[in-house]
Amino acid sequence: MRKNFGQQTWFYPMPVLIVAAYDENGNANAMNAAWGGIYDTKKVMICLDESHKTTKNIKIKKAFTISFADVKHVKKCDYLGIASGNEVKNKIEKAGFTVTKSSFVDAPVINELPMTLECNLIKFDDNGNIIADIVNVSAKEEILNEQGKIDPLKLQPISYDSVGHKYLKVSEIVGNAFEDGKKIK
Repeated sequence: MRKNFGQQTWFYPMPVLIVAAYDENGNANAMNAAWGGIYDTKKVMICLDESHKTTKNIKIKKAFTISFADVKHVKKCDYLGIASGNEVKNKIEKAGFTVTKSSFVDAPVINELPMTLECNLIKFDDNGNIIADIVNVSAKEEILNEQGKIDPLKLQPISYDSVGHKYLKVSEIVGNAFEDGKKIK
C-alpha cells in the first residue's frame, strides 16, 4: 500500500549548495540553495529567485561558485540560507567563513568548505534557471582518497530533507555503480 501526497517539491537526495558571487564592488555574498544539480556534461543548473542578492551578483559578474555544505559547517551553511544578502552586507563573515578569489572565474571560493565548483554563466533560461559551465572543481586534500580523488565519506556532504526540514549526511557505501547490477542474470 502507498500513501499519495499530491504534487510536492520532494526529492531525495537534495544537495545543500552554497552559491557565492561577487557584487559590482567586489564584495562576496553567498546563499544556501537546495534546488540545483548537473544539467549536462560539465554544466550545472541552479534555481534561484530573482530577489536574491546572489542572483543579482551572478547577473553582474557572469560567474559564481558552488560549494557543498558539509557536516562540519551545518550551522554556518544554514545561516547563509536564513540571512538575506540584501539586508546583511557581511553575511559570509558573520557566518564565520572567509573567501579567496578563484583562479579560474571571477567569483569567491569559501575557504572552509572542502569542495567547490567554479562556474561561468552560460545563460538564464526562460524559467529563470541559471545554467553554467563548470570551469574547475577544487577540493581540499583532506577529503581525497589514496588515488587522489574526492572521497564522499571524507567530504561528508549534507542533503536537505524538504519533507521534514532537516539536514542529513551521506554516511556509507552501499554498492558499486556499474558493477553490482552485472550480478543479475
